[in-house]
Amino acid sequence: MLPNAFVGYAKRPASKELADALGPAKAVWDSLLRRLSEQFEPTLEWNSYSPKAGWSMKVKQGSRTIFYMVPCSNAFRVAFALGDKAVQVALQSKLPQRVLRMIKEARKYPEGTAVRIEVKNASELPPILTLAAIKLEN
Repeated sequence: MLPNAFVGYAKRPASKELADALGPAKAVWDSLLRRLSEQFEPTLEWNSYSPKAGWSMKVKQGSRTIFYMVPCSNAFRVAFALGDKAVQVALQSKLPQRVLRMIKEARKYPEGTAVRIEVKNASELPPILTLAAIKLEN
């Protein structure tokens, strides 16, 4: 798994720092946020639980967390915590086989099944948008 680009940062990353870290993936980051805004009205919150963990962006609908976006070097990670019902719906969906395998092999926590998708290009966005919709509906 790619490390968080902002480990050790005391303050949330500035726009230029984010763009520099993401590199070519910054356009994909922006595209994901734009496409989410077309489907619902997300709230975005930067979070860091400790400098050792780095910074991530929490994407929420109302009070419900949909996923986290973790900036990495030339990429980013989208991390879901899927409830049991969402996992079952996702496994019966037409998600790509590699994403279905990720879900089946993902570790289960009290908060839900942890599904992490590394994103370097726009081809990763459709499964993320599908999982976001599944999570919101379930």
